Amino acid sequence: PLFCMQVTTKDTLSAGMDCLPFYRSSPACGTGDHAILFGNRSVLNTRQQINGLTSFLDASTVYGSTPAVENKLRNLTSKEGLLRVNLKYYDNHREYLPFTDQIPSPCAQDSSGGERLECFLAGDSRSSEVTSLAAMHTLWLREHNRLARALARINRHWSALTLYQETRKIVGALHQIITLRDYIPKIIGPDAFNLYIGLYTGYDPTMNPTISNIFSTAAFRFGHATIQPIVRRLNAQYLEDPELPNLHLHEVFFSPWRLIKEGGLDPLIRGLLAHPAKLQVQDQLLNEELTEKLFVLSNNGSLDLSSLNLQRGRDHGLPGYNEWREFCGLPKLETHSDLNTVITNNSVTEKIMELYHNPNNIDVWLGGLVEDFLPGARTGPLFACIIGKQMKALRDGDRFWWENDNVFTEAQKHELRKHSLSRVICDNTGISKVPADAFQLGKFPQDFKHCNDIPGMNLEAWQEFYQEDELCGAPKSVENGDFVYCSESGNSTVTYTCHYGFQLQGEEQLTCTSKGWNFEAPVCIDINECENEINPPCPPSAMCINTKGSYKCLHTDLYKLAEDGRTCIGNGCESTV
Repeated sequence: PLFCMQVTTKDTLSAGMDCLPFYRSSPACGTGDHAILFGNRSVLNTRQQINGLTSFLDASTVYGSTPAVENKLRNLTSKEGLLRVNLKYYDNHREYLPFTDQIPSPCAQDSSGGERLECFLAGDSRSSEVTSLAAMHTLWLREHNRLARALARINRHWSALTLYQETRKIVGALHQIITLRDYIPKIIGPDAFNLYIGLYTGYDPTMNPTISNIFSTAAFRFGHATIQPIVRRLNAQYLEDPELPNLHLHEVFFSPWRLIKEGGLDPLIRGLLAHPAKLQVQDQLLNEELTEKLFVLSNNGSLDLSSLNLQRGRDHGLPGYNEWREFCGLPKLETHSDLNTVITNNSVTEKIMELYHNPNNIDVWLGGLVEDFLPGARTGPLFACIIGKQMKALRDGDRFWWENDNVFTEAQKHELRKHSLSRVICDNTGISKVPADAFQLGKFPQDFKHCNDIPGMNLEAWQEFYQEDELCGAPKSVENGDFVYCSESGNSTVTYTCHYGFQLQGEEQLTCTSKGWNFEAPVCIDINECENEINPPCPPSAMCINTKGSYKCLHTDLYKLAEDGRTCIGNGCESTV
């Protein structure tokens, strides 16, 4: 539903409108006004918002957050466990993301004409929002396929599923390392890192790793104030290229064609490495490309990202700035003078008090954003607290965290520690010189190193020495499934699994005996989810239709489930899960 933002007569964005459009976040089914549709009539059932992504730092941006999306991203015909790539366009023989199956997609097109180019398909649906984001998604696609091919060369006995999952595990670990070791300390500062995160002591089953509303709706949106208004594209000497001039940010919104037609990844990534993020200053938080020219696919005009952030916090019912300071053990601010103790720019505090009248009324996103930075940080004490607490929960509440016991061998962990974002860039682009730390700004060439001098992991730590069992031979493959082969102390076993939406019929694990494999290989058959009477996949008002590996909910009431199978949206067509 609409939750319009009121505008003044002087507002240049409104174009004569009384308000700017704003669409509320979809409620979790069974909460708020939708509770009655699911048999819950309690007035205490507060509206909650869906987190459509996995909470964990698990590289879901690469692999998706649902099995259905994951299957779209995988190259299921590959024997090397690869991800799908664009089969039509290449970046100097390097891979691009595939295009979305939604044709025509809503992405912008080259005004000078030429062939239509659709939005990219990646683990996160926002991958085409700006070209630099698309470049990072492409970088990790290439890294997965590079690692998978390398693992296939040293472990020729590994199945496609083993190669895919082992590579995914490595890429997930790299996301965890790069985020928590290389990025977060620079954002919240060393003192806050030690206070809220500290050293890793192992998995804590009592820790809730759920992404908090305050983190996603306010604190981590600090990054919007670090976005530069100019997109720079640099040549191999890190100089501006007359053939690829700088672009205003609004010129790259939803424009994947620029990546494919205008130089590929390398110029964009050089621009990111050699120029700083926007300096976040209290009297100029977001640049005008975001406040005057923001383009979103659901709206024909321009929007204001700062207004959207404020309204999103209100949409989600976030408590105010002072409530969150109290949550973090910080003193509440009662007066203008109190506010000046955390925001030293008096002209800014005067404007805030003029608008809000009392510190208790301040929206948490704005209040946290304008606080003075902590030493060695890019955030103030409130956002450092919220981000730090969230990162600790994500780390300690994840039993698959890369440092946890038995997730990787000690030799593998030793190799993973060597890797960095700079190494990922070296391995997957034509860039030959990078900073040792991709998050630390330096001057070219004195602060840059040749890729030959950037350390990286040695995959020999993942090598298994395999000798095909003379008695049983190679395991038999299965359609819509895969297997993992293990051999230890002369005993060989093979364990079968099925793809999402299929179930195993037959023995899950086979053992090699003197007479051969002790059982015939199983088969993977389609699951009829519609026959589940205990936990039916569709709400009572919908008809369930079984499909191969999945199902559909056909709705006849006012609401239907969105593609994720959980979100309530207005009914216009059938939904596929």
